[in-house]
Amino acid sequence: MKLLQSRGLKPVLHAAVFGSVLVAAAPAYGQTITAVMHSGLRMMDPIQSTAFITREHGYMIYDTLVGMDSDFTVQPQMADWRVSDDGKTYTFTLRDGLKWHDGTPVTAEDCVASIKRWLDNDNTGPVIKDFLVGYNIVNGQEFEVQLNEPTSLLLDSLAKISSRPAFMMPKRIVEASAGKAVAEMIGSGPFKFVAAEFRPGVKVVYEKNTDYIPRSEPNDWTSGGKVVNVDKVEWVSMPDAMTAANALLNGEVDYIEHYPYDLLPLVQNNPELVTKVIDPLGNWSYYRMNHLYPPFDNKLVRQAAMYAVSQEDVMKALVGNPDYYSTCPSPFGCGTPNASDSGKDMIVPGNIEKAKALLAEANYDGTPVVLLHPTDHVMAAPQPVVIAAALRNAGFTVDMQSMDWQSVVSRRANNQAPKDGGWGIFSTYGIIAAAVDPFANTTIAANGDKAWFGWPDVPEIEALRVQYAKAVSKEEKQSIAAKIQEIVLDEGVIVPLGQFRTPAAYSTALSDLPEAPITAFWGVKKQ
Repeated sequence: MKLLQSRGLKPVLHAAVFGSVLVAAAPAYGQTITAVMHSGLRMMDPIQSTAFITREHGYMIYDTLVGMDSDFTVQPQMADWRVSDDGKTYTFTLRDGLKWHDGTPVTAEDCVASIKRWLDNDNTGPVIKDFLVGYNIVNGQEFEVQLNEPTSLLLDSLAKISSRPAFMMPKRIVEASAGKAVAEMIGSGPFKFVAAEFRPGVKVVYEKNTDYIPRSEPNDWTSGGKVVNVDKVEWVSMPDAMTAANALLNGEVDYIEHYPYDLLPLVQNNPELVTKVIDPLGNWSYYRMNHLYPPFDNKLVRQAAMYAVSQEDVMKALVGNPDYYSTCPSPFGCGTPNASDSGKDMIVPGNIEKAKALLAEANYDGTPVVLLHPTDHVMAAPQPVVIAAALRNAGFTVDMQSMDWQSVVSRRANNQAPKDGGWGIFSTYGIIAAAVDPFANTTIAANGDKAWFGWPDVPEIEALRVQYAKAVSKEEKQSIAAKIQEIVLDEGVIVPLGQFRTPAAYSTALSDLPEAPITAFWGVKKQ
């Protein structure tokens, strides 16, 4: 209880009467779920930031025009749609009763403004804009998106789960942002952000949006009815894993999003707790090199780094338990339709001698590799330590700089030279469900300063991505994706480190947690 109070939480004590004896019962927190997320929340605009904690915040308070189900099929969400016979016009019709959290109705103009801002920020934007003719506001609830030729990319991208989902926002907030992060957290989603209780990096509070009207279909991933069964959800930050574990064991929190693998024995035999993999597809870990500056502006040096690091070593450090991880060379996720084994020899086993030979061929001069190391993120802290050791063994000079995760998120957006506050390598992870094609996977884009952090410039990849967008058959798309993977790994655009599944741990008081590639609190019930 002291732990809760130190974080501004207020437990409620109930008393139970047994015979003539008044007994203080265990703490009960009514219809509030207290959750320990993987990171504290500071960056709050899910259109500008690709950080997962920012994305999860986005799903709490915003909604999307369309959703994605577990068969990777696009489904209606805020809107239904129809496509013209020539495939060039998409007409979206908002469903009745949609309101922003300030009580104003959601309009077609709001959605068009949101789409425009999303396209200006998302890696799919430049490609979609090449297909885009314009928009037409039909009425308050209906608008058209007009294309110059048919493509499945528009609908697929509007439905993508991560990163930068196409969240809808009020037009006035979008226009006021003027290229910066939005200043107001006003959405139309199932929860409302409680600004008065927000403590950046420490605590976030969401309350049920009583005006939200869920869809009637069963919930499936980000599609269907997002029914809220609790009054509040509170995210509390506990960077120390043991502190969080003890808080769960003591009933001070209800849910831990990523429970540490080495602490699983503490909870697996506890009848009051549940451990479960919420996302059966799981995640893939990877690292990104900065292509703009030495030493990684040299392709041979990038390849040397890729040969140096062993996926097995990374997964052992990150996960440990082989039941929860596997090696995989594909940035599209092994076991998915677009995966291949291309590049396996370079990035899976680890080959220090080959790495040394490539460094010699590249005339590497000892330029330090500035490696960002988050210390407070259990799923992103081990990778840099393993990478640093491997690079040093191969002959790299490594400057590993430790900081909190939110500082890494901020620092990786800095495109100055490493010596001027930039960076050389950072590592993170993503959900496999959002990596299955060359557009949903943010890391594949290689369009220079418009690409994701690291800014690779490989025109051949961009040309293949356009071919993928125009492809009709599944077989054609798979063939193009295989070519993309080959070039992505040869150029060191992104370096997979293996894939893994993460267990959540939570109280048996919670039920009906949705299985999905995101952490969602709609549908969850609390006794």
